[in-house]
Amino acid sequence: MQYTIIPVTPFQQNCTLIWCAESGAAAVVDPGGDLDLILSEIEQRGLSLEKILITHAHIDHAGGAAELARLTGVPIEGPHRDDLFWIEGMHEQGRMFNFPGAEVFKPSRWLEQGDQVGLGNLQLQVHHCPGHTPGHVIFHHPPSRLALVGDVLFKGSIGRTDFPRGDYQTLLDSIRNRLWPLGDDVSFISGHGAMSTIGFERTHNPFLT
Repeated sequence: MQYTIIPVTPFQQNCTLIWCAESGAAAVVDPGGDLDLILSEIEQRGLSLEKILITHAHIDHAGGAAELARLTGVPIEGPHRDDLFWIEGMHEQGRMFNFPGAEVFKPSRWLEQGDQVGLGNLQLQVHHCPGHTPGHVIFHHPPSRLALVGDVLFKGSIGRTDFPRGDYQTLLDSIRNRLWPLGDDVSFISGHGAMSTIGFERTHNPFLT
C-alpha cells in the first residue's frame, strides 16, 4: 500500500490518499476539506479513486465527504453507525467551527469491528475504537505495517474526550485493546501531526505509560 498525507483546512487535518500500487485504485481517508488539493494529488499520480473512507464524523475529518462523493461518484465507507448523530449535525458543526458548505452525508456502508475494506488488491482491517467519538474506526494494513488511526492516538498524546459522547476510559481501553495488539513495529498516521509507531507510544506516551 502506498500513501501520501495531504494536510487540509485550518485544522491541518491529515487527509490521507492511499492506493494499491498494482492497480492504481485509490481511496481518500478523511477528506475534511480543500478538495482541490485532494483531487489534484489524485490526478497528478494518475490514480483511480474508488472510495472515501471516514474514521469519524467530526467536521475536520468528514466535512468534505459529501461534496467529494458527489463530484467523483464514489461511495463513502465508515464510520461506525454510532457517529450518526455527528453526521446529522454536520451543518451545526459547520456553524460552530466556521466550515462553510459542510453537508450531511449517508455512508454507503457503516463499518464494524472486524470488517474489511477492499481497495484494488489490498484488504484493510477495520477496528472500532470509540472514546474520541463513539463511532470512531481505524484502518490497518498488516502487510505494510501501517495503520490510519484518526484522532484516537497521536505522537505523545491521545484524542480529546470532552466532545459529546466522548469518554476518557473508553478511549484508553480502545488504545490498549485495539491498537497495542497491532504490534510495536506498526507505524501510524494520526488525524493531526507527525507519524509515530505503536511501540514508541506504548512505552513513551505520557497518557499511556
